[in-house]
Amino acid sequence: MAAPPHVVVIGAGLSGLAAAARLRGRGCAVTVVEAADTPGGLVRTETLDGHRFDTGATILTMPELIVDPLTELGLTPAEVLDRLALRPVDPGYVMNYADGSALALPHHAADIPDAVAEAFGPRAARGTDDLLRWLRQVYDAEFDVFIDRNYGGLRDLTGPETRRAATELVKLRTLGGLTGAVARFVDDERVQRAFTFQALYAGVPPHRARAIYAIIADMDIGRGLSAPVGGMGRVGAVMADALVDADTAIAYGSRATAIVHDGGRATGVVVDGDTLPADAVIATAERDTVAALVGRRPRRKLRYSPSALVVHGLLPVGVTDDWSAGHHTLDFGAAWSQTFAEITGRPGAPMSDGSFLLTRSAVSDPDTFVADGLESVSVLAPTPNLDSAPLDWDAIAEPYAAEVLATLAARGYRGLDRLQVLRIDHPKSWQRSGLPAGTPFSAAHTATQTGPLRTRNTWPGLDNLFLAGSATVPGVGIPPVLVSGGLAADRVTARLAEALATAGSLPRSAR
Repeated sequence: MAAPPHVVVIGAGLSGLAAAARLRGRGCAVTVVEAADTPGGLVRTETLDGHRFDTGATILTMPELIVDPLTELGLTPAEVLDRLALRPVDPGYVMNYADGSALALPHHAADIPDAVAEAFGPRAARGTDDLLRWLRQVYDAEFDVFIDRNYGGLRDLTGPETRRAATELVKLRTLGGLTGAVARFVDDERVQRAFTFQALYAGVPPHRARAIYAIIADMDIGRGLSAPVGGMGRVGAVMADALVDADTAIAYGSRATAIVHDGGRATGVVVDGDTLPADAVIATAERDTVAALVGRRPRRKLRYSPSALVVHGLLPVGVTDDWSAGHHTLDFGAAWSQTFAEITGRPGAPMSDGSFLLTRSAVSDPDTFVADGLESVSVLAPTPNLDSAPLDWDAIAEPYAAEVLATLAARGYRGLDRLQVLRIDHPKSWQRSGLPAGTPFSAAHTATQTGPLRTRNTWPGLDNLFLAGSATVPGVGIPPVLVSGGLAADRVTARLAEALATAGSLPRSAR
């Protein structure tokens, strides 16, 4: 029997881990190289001065996308869920508004209309019920055909499956604006904000986003949020442990410095001066980073999403007890369109009347996020990226963070201005970690950078180099990057089909 084909995956973020799991389960030998000392990429839990913080992504939904790749290694769904140790985040969000009103969105979508009725009355509740059904219809029409699918060319874009899905999306009126689509169901602007702010994940202001982005609200609010015991970093750890159990090599503290190629094929990856031979390569870095590894200049300039300033600090237990807050709290300023114009404009500017995300992971997991009588609290303030506003964040981050905390303290989060700040992440620090334009949210989903027009997961001129992660299809966020790993694995499987058939399948003991 021939040796199995060898795939090198650059990056142990969720997309790379998902790709590696699927490929190992299908019979490939896989090596994952990761520059950091831990898996997970931008989904991580760190210890700062002896206290735990979720310092990357904090929103986890659709856990089945974590389960699916690990079942290819032979684990059962129940085993994966047991390892993840997920708890429902309930309420998923607490939303506080400038007029003093508040909305706590329950974990289960069926309970959301009642919560809206209590906050804003029966008319808004009826509209929300209709809106939730419409969101699910958008998801059903869009996900399998336009998100979880590789496109091979014009035939795929014009084939019968695509035409049927496109026809359904037209019937659902998703080609117009997102804000207008939501307003068809609810005329209360506060409820509209609850179901449109997610467009920021895609780097597009809600009033300029197409209604196809309503799918994010269904994935986010309609399906409920979860939190793994021990913090978000558990997700990457569980995926990496399952890979190691399946005899997959993961090299931490190992930075890829070049992708070797010859005659239209990638032949290896240079890591710490040595070359790992490869029959195929999956790279999960940003597009321009991959271009540098290949030694080729990108063909077009990308437009990137807004960035963020994130403050991580400690408060004495009890200070947060009288806040209107949950695990995830959105505090909206009175401004809305103006805010998005400021952080996405060219030139951009810091928000003049900001909206903020407060994360208190201790609400779901006090054993991890409360220590020595102190609670871990993080505050995120969206900012323009460095392309649109090249501000000296090294100089202004500390005073701006103090301003944000004081603003929120005045809005009702008493004591927040006395936060013991342990670290501030900001556009300059994101840039130093290798993220283009100083944003952790990658390329924006503008009209020319979304769907089939987003950076493809195939690399021009190298038929066995594939991309995964936020920079490529389908896009930014935990659900999309997990999908991207599966799409890249499918590309590799198709490319190596003959070699896999010759090598045979993995023995069950290796799964």
